[in-house]
Amino acid sequence: MISSKELFIRRRKRNRYALSQRAGGKLRLSVHRTSQNIYAQVIDDAKGVTLVSASTLDKDVRDKVKAGGNIAAASMIGGIIAERAKKAGISTVVFDRGGYIYHGRVRALAEAAREAGLEF
Repeated sequence: MISSKELFIRRRKRNRYALSQRAGGKLRLSVHRTSQNIYAQVIDDAKGVTLVSASTLDKDVRDKVKAGGNIAAASMIGGIIAERAKKAGISTVVFDRGGYIYHGRVRALAEAAREAGLEF
């Protein structure tokens, strides 16, 4: 029987492959979440380099957020990652939800990043 972790890894691989086929050389906004925190990175896959990152573990975010594992914290991270991406000259990315369902914290992060001016 396949474990839920293995199923998650399969979903993540399938999603990343589909993104690589559609991306056309665009940068990737990758999301990782745990029960306590959420992380976002803008990655250049051609170079294998993280250009911009934000998480609920950042000092400036930790002071503003009571808990890092909720929708409010995720939307704050979405706004911060979009702001940092704009400063770095990045306007268009491809959203990589990983193996996560586009729902809850992942959706809140994506919508906040869009509202802050990041296009995907």
